Amino acid sequence: MNGLPIPGAPAVAARGRRSRGPTAGAVAALLVLLTACGGGGGDKDSTDGEPDSGGGRVESAESRAVVTVTPKDGSVSVATSGALKVTAERGELTTVTVQDDKGVAVEGELAADGRSWKPLQHLAASSKYRVHAVAEDADGRESAKDTVFTTLVPENTFIGYYTPEDRSTVGVGMPVSLNFTRGITEPEAVEKAITVTADPPVPIESHWFGNDRLDFRPEKYWAPGTKVTVELDLDGVEGRPGVYGKQAKKVSFTIGRSQISTVDAKTRQMKVVRDGKRIKSIPVTAGAPATTTYNGQMVISEKHKVTRMNGATVGFGGEYDIKDVPHAMRLSTSGTFIHGNYWAAAGTFGRANVSHGCVGLRDVRGGYDGKTPAAWFYDNSILGDVVVVKNSKDKRIAPDNGLNGWNMPWAEWKK
Repeated sequence: MNGLPIPGAPAVAARGRRSRGPTAGAVAALLVLLTACGGGGGDKDSTDGEPDSGGGRVESAESRAVVTVTPKDGSVSVATSGALKVTAERGELTTVTVQDDKGVAVEGELAADGRSWKPLQHLAASSKYRVHAVAEDADGRESAKDTVFTTLVPENTFIGYYTPEDRSTVGVGMPVSLNFTRGITEPEAVEKAITVTADPPVPIESHWFGNDRLDFRPEKYWAPGTKVTVELDLDGVEGRPGVYGKQAKKVSFTIGRSQISTVDAKTRQMKVVRDGKRIKSIPVTAGAPATTTYNGQMVISEKHKVTRMNGATVGFGGEYDIKDVPHAMRLSTSGTFIHGNYWAAAGTFGRANVSHGCVGLRDVRGGYDGKTPAAWFYDNSILGDVVVVKNSKDKRIAPDNGLNGWNMPWAEWKK
């Protein structure tokens, strides 16, 4: 165009740099004009940020809420109890999730003011946990925090050996009994990690015998057909200083028919009652006058087709050592059994008490004859069945001598 002006366009200076915008004077005039047209002026903060759907403008600054997770990100050897906590400053927590590497969530409790969260349970040992927490400030703006930490690896551990076995069917007298491999000095922490439930539901209470045994039972014998579930969440529980549980297990068992057999040491007869009906009367021999049988409710805890009984193991020295006692069922830890007896004359049963504290039933050596009273009772009994002894000139059996907590009053059991 050889510098010729474009028709209708403003003239451009022929020398110097091309102008890049309005002059300072023009800007000042423009500002005066805008101020004059502003309708009286407004809050200058309302001009920051982006317009909202209603035509106003919203603050675009970051959330004022601050989320803090303890322990800090990357921590190792974290305690399984008391260490995890999530808090919010200048805001309230809206989301807190804690999961291990298997995706198992940790349940927690949010404070009423929304400013803190803590777990409702202990954490597992030797585990990695991921925490995701979100808080909102007063304007609804979110702030998030994500951390990872690993719990301690215990040097010393304990487990609980449980009775009865998983998926077993047992009698109405069977309690849940746990024997721990280490003495427990933090019983509340251990007990809190164990849940026993029944279907249909029934109140179940626990009782400690010493510091290494914990039993659970209802007030009365279980109802036949009840399904009992035991959940052991002991992994990470500090049962005593520096000693941690390592079990995370669920077991269940079913209550079978009701069978309660009552031995009258005076008449030397045993009445077997199943589901409320007497099905058998069996002559027996109980403890001799110098070695009487305990009174009380006893639960069958073991069954042996044939076993050895040595008096030296239960405080009777060398008075007897019978290597082949048939059809033996344990009633106490101290050595009380109900068993077959082949060495006493047949006329003894129902007429005399001659045993060393056990309850004897007529049998044959080897237990091969399935028609003997001992064989019948053995074949028709299951673990958890109840044997009650009465009218013996002895004391009532101690509740912790075998699975015999039924001998403790309910009010005392719950203490």
